[in-house]
Amino acid sequence: MRPAAALLVFPVLLAAIDQSSIRTHTLSNGMKIIIEEDHDIPNVAMYLFYKVGSRNERPGTTGISHFFEHMMFNGAKKFGPKQFDIEMEKAGGNNNAYTTQDLTVYTDWFPKSAMRLMFDMEADRIRDLAFDPKIIESERGVVASERLTRTDNSNYGLLEEQLNAAAYTAHPYGWPVVGWPSDIKSWSMEDLKAHFKMGYAPNNCIIVVVGDVTGDEVLKLAKEFMEPIPRQEPPPPVRTVEPPQIGERRVTITKQSELPFLLVSYHIPNKSHKDMAALEVLSAILSEGRSSRLYSRMVDRDQLVLSATTEADGLLDAGQYICYVRPRAGVDVSKAEKVLFEELEKVRTTEVPADELRKAKNQLLTNFYRELKTISGRANQLGTAEIYLGSYQAMYDTPTRYEAVTAADVLRVAKQYLGEKQRTIATLIPEVEK
Repeated sequence: MRPAAALLVFPVLLAAIDQSSIRTHTLSNGMKIIIEEDHDIPNVAMYLFYKVGSRNERPGTTGISHFFEHMMFNGAKKFGPKQFDIEMEKAGGNNNAYTTQDLTVYTDWFPKSAMRLMFDMEADRIRDLAFDPKIIESERGVVASERLTRTDNSNYGLLEEQLNAAAYTAHPYGWPVVGWPSDIKSWSMEDLKAHFKMGYAPNNCIIVVVGDVTGDEVLKLAKEFMEPIPRQEPPPPVRTVEPPQIGERRVTITKQSELPFLLVSYHIPNKSHKDMAALEVLSAILSEGRSSRLYSRMVDRDQLVLSATTEADGLLDAGQYICYVRPRAGVDVSKAEKVLFEELEKVRTTEVPADELRKAKNQLLTNFYRELKTISGRANQLGTAEIYLGSYQAMYDTPTRYEAVTAADVLRVAKQYLGEKQRTIATLIPEVEK
């Protein structure tokens, strides 16, 4: 049997991605439409990217973008409460939504026959969303309950929230997407209406439609339903820049828990920065798969932890490179931390071998192409590239960006960004029963 490393020296064959099926148009009200025709199956994915997230909030209104992720399903002028889901399911479709620091995204999947209905319903809820006080209070309770479950009563959620609050001292990325509890309780009707008017305007939205469509039929529906909606003043620019971190920061939580948890964060540039590809390759080297450095050392060999992963979280503004470590029961967190830093120091001082670099690129490319196999994956990737990289076309450059990364690049970014003075460490220690 050949050694596993020998299998990694062959380059990935880069599949040609056809861009000729893409069409774009900007409506007179500023809404941009990106359309990709794919007639393999009679289905459509429609993603609406609103360029508003927790970074566009302020103290006192944190969590309000996430609140609208819920409110947008609670009725408007033409389609009343719960009708969005009911009508979509009757037509054979499905939907979801997500909110991040930068975006609120609504995702629709449906048969081609439902496309007119979907444009009608999406236009209805951004033009005439209902602000019924009873529904608002009901959804306020839902969001508060979600926060309780996913953050306050979640060891990981609570620790991550404290990590972000310590890592960012000035920038709004320091507060939680779900919002602080006191803010959730106190949003006023004026807060809600002002945020909705600002964030959910057509000129603050990019719609991506991928599937069994033609550009002409999508644009006809967009002009009929979306173009009459008036544009609004966009969210004001986020001017705050997080100042450089000049010393290690630590947060420790002691609470009832079966296992400890360790998070380590480093400041990195925004998603469009030239170093992001090398940081993503570095992350794959450290934690992608069972042969990665952290898994091989910390999980397999030393058996210190149940899992150890890393992520280069690129955002519109400067993001974080985060290490997630779950020590085993009975393992001193400081021991797991020591070994983690030993492995990080190796990539900061020595170039990775060629076969290890090749393997990391292969893994990233495989993940990239896997997502492009589905219409929903392509819709998400196209919209993400348009917003974070300045153009949907940048999505097609992803393989080239990964292939251009050298071992020297990986060494350089590790040395530049993963320094001791730039890190924030958050530790959860299980409370000892007395």
